[in-house]
Amino acid sequence: MIYKIHPIVMGAKIFDKGMMTYQHDYGKPFVIPIFSWYIEGGDKNILIDTGEFAPRSSTEIEKAIGKVYTFEEGLAKYGLKPEDIDIVLHTHLHNDHCENDSKCINARFYVHEKELEQIHNPHALDFRYNEDFISEVENNEQIIALKEDAEILPGIKMIQAPAHTPGGMSILIDTEKGKALITGFCVIEENLNPPPEILGMGMEVIPPGTLVNSYEAYDILLKTKELADILIPLHEPKYAFIETIP
Repeated sequence: MIYKIHPIVMGAKIFDKGMMTYQHDYGKPFVIPIFSWYIEGGDKNILIDTGEFAPRSSTEIEKAIGKVYTFEEGLAKYGLKPEDIDIVLHTHLHNDHCENDSKCINARFYVHEKELEQIHNPHALDFRYNEDFISEVENNEQIIALKEDAEILPGIKMIQAPAHTPGGMSILIDTEKGKALITGFCVIEENLNPPPEILGMGMEVIPPGTLVNSYEAYDILLKTKELADILIPLHEPKYAFIETIP
C-alpha cells in the first residue's frame, strides 16, 4: 500500500532552541510547530499524534510557521471529523502529542507500553506527561499497547526509538517516493543534518534537547538516518508550509 502524508499544524511552542538541539544553541528563541499527521491511503483514516487541545497563535508564531489549526479545523481540511478517525499512532505521550485523543471516539490507539507506564508514573524530571489526556480512551479500552516493533497495516510500521522518551516510536510509511520515516523523538532538521560547525566537532547528529540517555540517543539518531529514503523530523518548521509529503 502506498500512502500520502499530510502535516497539519495543531499547536506551537516558542522556546529556547536548545530544547531541540542538545548542548547547542541555548539562548536562541525558536518556534516549533506541533503536528498531527494525516496518513492518506487505503480504507482507514489514520493520524500520527493528535496535537494540542487549545493551540495558541500569535503574530510571531504565524510569521514563523503560518496558520495554527484546532483539531477540528485541521481535520476538516481533508473532509474529516474526529469521529471519522480509525487509527491513531502515537510517537509518544507527552501532552502536546495526545491532547485530542478523547475526541477520536471510534479510533484504536497504538502506543508503546513504556509510554503508558511513564504517563501514569512519570519521573519528576519529565513534567510533559499528563494522564488526564488519555484516561477516557484508556477507560474505553481503545488503546493497544505495543512491546516491540509492529506492522500496523501493510506499508505502515512502528519502530522503537527511545531517544526522547522511554517508549518513543518512529513511524515508517511506504510512499510513492520510497520509505518515509516520521521520527518518534522531538527534533528538527538540524538534529539529523547538523551544520558544518557541528560536523567539524566530530558529531554526525545532534541528540534531542530533552532525552533519556545522551549516548544512546545519539546512536538512535544515527541508526534512524539509515532506515528510510525520506526523513521527517517530528517538529521541523518547513513542514508547516508543505501540504503533502512526498
